[in-house]
Amino acid sequence: MGKYWHVLNIGLQNTLVYRLNFLFRATFGLIPLIAVISVWRTIYAGKAGGMIASYELAQMVSYYLVITIVDALTGVTEDDWQIAADIKDGNISQFLLKPMDYLTYRLCLFGAGRLVYAAVALVPTTVFIWVLRDSFVLPPDAATAAWFVVSLVLTALMQFLLSFTLALLAFWVLEVATFIFIAFAFEYIAGGHLFPLDLLPPAVAGALDYTPFPYMLFFPVSIWLGRVGGDALWLGVLVQLLWVIAGYALARLVWSRGIRKYSAVGG
Repeated sequence: MGKYWHVLNIGLQNTLVYRLNFLFRATFGLIPLIAVISVWRTIYAGKAGGMIASYELAQMVSYYLVITIVDALTGVTEDDWQIAADIKDGNISQFLLKPMDYLTYRLCLFGAGRLVYAAVALVPTTVFIWVLRDSFVLPPDAATAAWFVVSLVLTALMQFLLSFTLALLAFWVLEVATFIFIAFAFEYIAGGHLFPLDLLPPAVAGALDYTPFPYMLFFPVSIWLGRVGGDALWLGVLVQLLWVIAGYALARLVWSRGIRKYSAVGG
């Protein structure tokens, strides 16, 4: 494990070089959030009773604020592009000759990137939440917060494994951007980034439950807001764990098939 701790340390040092870029990205990334919250405030202003699908205004605002937190801690930035570039440029040849697992190596770099980005994004995000503190809902108790952390870790693993597997398509195609953009677009909607999934018709929301996307964003945010509890909570975490296991198995399968086809070009 020592070599992977070394990779994590190098990843932290390399990522810190871009801390100013991360700060600007996190800060300006709040601008669309301001627009979304403004739209929802307008919608609620004309809504009798002040409730939309069992969401009060404070809960709806908190939903999007917590999405920002989850994105900062779990979202994949450039990992998939880097993996695809390693394959196309022949850089993975060194991992076939050395006692280092490429998936674990990339997971360490992903973790380092998330730690640095989350630390940098903490400043503007905290200021933004402080400004909207009257509309920010905290977890109802410590146990809920703990389950949120567990769900967050599983979410990060699901995000990473999906991106890793998509990037491995570079073994077969020259450009993986189309596949990545399609998956991102679908996840953006089906994951609950655009709006809470329980605003959808029950049949549609139920169908999405058979995909991993709701468990990549909507589920951990729902835990934070206290909208998931009891059997539904631990069952949802179990489903997340099963998706992580399935994603890991698929990543290993695609990797093994890709290596058979791989021919080094440089590296």
